[in-house]
Amino acid sequence: MSLDKSLLEKVREVALKNALVNAVKHSGRADTKAVVSKVLGELPEARKYAKEVVKVVQEVVDSVNRMAPEEQLRLLKSNWPDLVLEKRAEKEKTLPPLPEAAEGKVATRFAPNPDFAIHLGNARPALLSYWYAREYNGKFILRFEDTDPRTKAPFPEAYLQIKEDLRWLDVKWDEEYIQSLRMELFYKIAKELIRVGGAYVDRCGEEDFRKLRNEGKACPHRGKSPEENLEEFDKMLEGRFAEGEAVVRVKTDLLHPDPSVRDWVALRIIDTSKTPHPITGDKYVVWPTYNFAAGVDDHLMGVTHILRAKEHVSNTVKQKYLYDHLGWKYPVTIHFGRLGLEGVILSKSKMRKLSTRSGLNPYTDLRFGTISSLRRRGIKAETIHRVVMDVGIKPVDAKVSLVNLFAINRSIVDPIARRYMAVEDPVLAVVELNVDRAEAHVPRRLGTKEVDRYEVRGGDIVAVSQKDLVAYKETGFRLIGLGNFRVKGVVERDGLPLIQLELTSLSSEDAKRLDLPVIQWVKVGEHVQGKLIRVEGDRVESRDILAEKRILDEKADSIVQLYRVGFARVDYVGDNEIVLVYSHD
Repeated sequence: MSLDKSLLEKVREVALKNALVNAVKHSGRADTKAVVSKVLGELPEARKYAKEVVKVVQEVVDSVNRMAPEEQLRLLKSNWPDLVLEKRAEKEKTLPPLPEAAEGKVATRFAPNPDFAIHLGNARPALLSYWYAREYNGKFILRFEDTDPRTKAPFPEAYLQIKEDLRWLDVKWDEEYIQSLRMELFYKIAKELIRVGGAYVDRCGEEDFRKLRNEGKACPHRGKSPEENLEEFDKMLEGRFAEGEAVVRVKTDLLHPDPSVRDWVALRIIDTSKTPHPITGDKYVVWPTYNFAAGVDDHLMGVTHILRAKEHVSNTVKQKYLYDHLGWKYPVTIHFGRLGLEGVILSKSKMRKLSTRSGLNPYTDLRFGTISSLRRRGIKAETIHRVVMDVGIKPVDAKVSLVNLFAINRSIVDPIARRYMAVEDPVLAVVELNVDRAEAHVPRRLGTKEVDRYEVRGGDIVAVSQKDLVAYKETGFRLIGLGNFRVKGVVERDGLPLIQLELTSLSSEDAKRLDLPVIQWVKVGEHVQGKLIRVEGDRVESRDILAEKRILDEKADSIVQLYRVGFARVDYVGDNEIVLVYSHD
């Protein structure tokens, strides 16, 4: 004896309801024994099938436990709102308090260099800075640090790409600045710094200065008067010096243990006639360094807290000398570890080289670890949020593997993704039935009764995977939701050879008893041509597929699940075609 179809559906529904209740009550993890007890209590007619009930409940519990707690609660509210607990047992992870933070007075910033798109490591300071600003009802600033038109030349499209990525991450900024449009302000502060004796124009050659610096000795120009240095600075602005002939240095400790701190360069000459800036062209030849521009703007913009990677510790030391000379108060600074993503390319130079060679969009190339590339692969913004919240502001470096990233993403998309059948390397087969017709029921979404139906008659043609046909030709198989078939032979129709599939049984219980593999299929005539784009090592491949035509109801950017293939993001939907990007299993 076994569960009939109607009782099986009841068991699954009651199991899902109680698994969700149990999971929400117990920190996101449902207990199989507890759920079995509830199911048998509510469905006494199922008690004589206890062994089967346990197997069904275990499957449901496993599915529920793979969900994120938020999805468990959402699904419970959607289907059984009267059973929702008022208070969740699991407390959401939060950030630690921000040091020296006052309500309404916190100002944070995210300051990317627009020389490429942002990646997961960049998303960390962006999200943390934004979250803290909102937590304290303060302001969040987006600032493009683009004052190096030579060695870190900005890309015009990167400004827009970064903003698009931030919006997708649900980051909203209150103020926006582009440093290359603030050059006159930097010159004004530079003159003030020189005037108070905190900086000087150095005309030593780079090698000569390095030798003196390493010996802890002063440059001969260090002792010039402010008036002399201001005159030299004006000559720099007038273009009377070539690259390398003059720089402005901030006075620091000549014996500082870190040689890079000793009288660091604040402004230098860049010949923009050779390397024009994408926004200002060749208008300016004197450009502030990162430390000068960032230090000045943090003060002028009222930044109270800086959250950045620990690789900036020496920059903090350098900038404090600038602040001391000008009598400014330095912001509270938190340095955290680097956040890396294993299994993707993160090197900007390598990304540019590979994209140039392949002709692919460098910002959405699926081999790369940019936010836009991860988004195209079907990674949700919530997944990025969870990773960043989990690592928080810890000072140690952290690396996330693609496997872990996919696991988090799967828990988010599994309950919401609609499911479709799609076949790679399709082989056409004619269906032979021993009944007038058969009706296939294909479930569309986990935890719901949403089902699509297909009517199949003898002589209809379906597509199955070449791989499945080869693997299961001898054993036979079950076509999802339809019936059990064996390969009978080959028949010719209209000059086209077709595989013959003979129906042996409609019963799913027969399939279980015989341990038949369950494979996806697509009815010809109710299909759509498509492409599935995958990353294979360091290559991007596009494979032809046949999919259910109903998949055309999806919109670009939605996430679907292809039976026995995995999750995929809809990249493009046409009148009779679809392009999908494979995400993960």
